[in-house]
This record gives sequence, C-alpha cells and structure tokens, in this order.
Amino acid sequence: MHDEDQVPIWLFIGGVLLIYGVLIFAAGLYALAFPPPPESRVALFHLHADVWWGLLMAAVGLIYVYRFRPGRRASS
Repeated sequence: MHDEDQVPIWLFIGGVLLIYGVLIFAAGLYALAFPPPPESRVALFHLHADVWWGLLMAAVGLIYVYRFRPGRRASS
C-alpha cells in the first residue's frame, strides 16, 4: 500500500470549511457595513453571528489544511 501517494479527505474538508468561512465572513462584513432596514432584520442581528461563524469556520479550515497538508510526514 502506498500511503504517501494518497491525499487525505480531511485536506479537502478543511479547504471547503476555509472557503465557506471566508465567504460567510465577507457576507457578514458586508451586512455590517450596509445593514438591512430594521423591519427586515432577523431577531438577533445585533450579535452578527455570520461574522463570528465565518471566523470560526475559517479557523477550523485553516487548522485542517495545515494538519493534513501534502508532504507532511505522519508521526507513527
């Protein structure tokens, strides 16, 4: 079996989390800069969950991409 030729699925999962996190964070910053009218806001708009959730997803994605990057020796 040639483990060194395989790319772990966790690298792709980390990449997806990183991309989605950056997109959600950017959308949250846009909503922060240009807020919707008060009558069309969600109930907890003032907490800016999209900004925090985007940062969290991007951080977890970065950790996964760093941890499972290609060329890294697995510790046995």
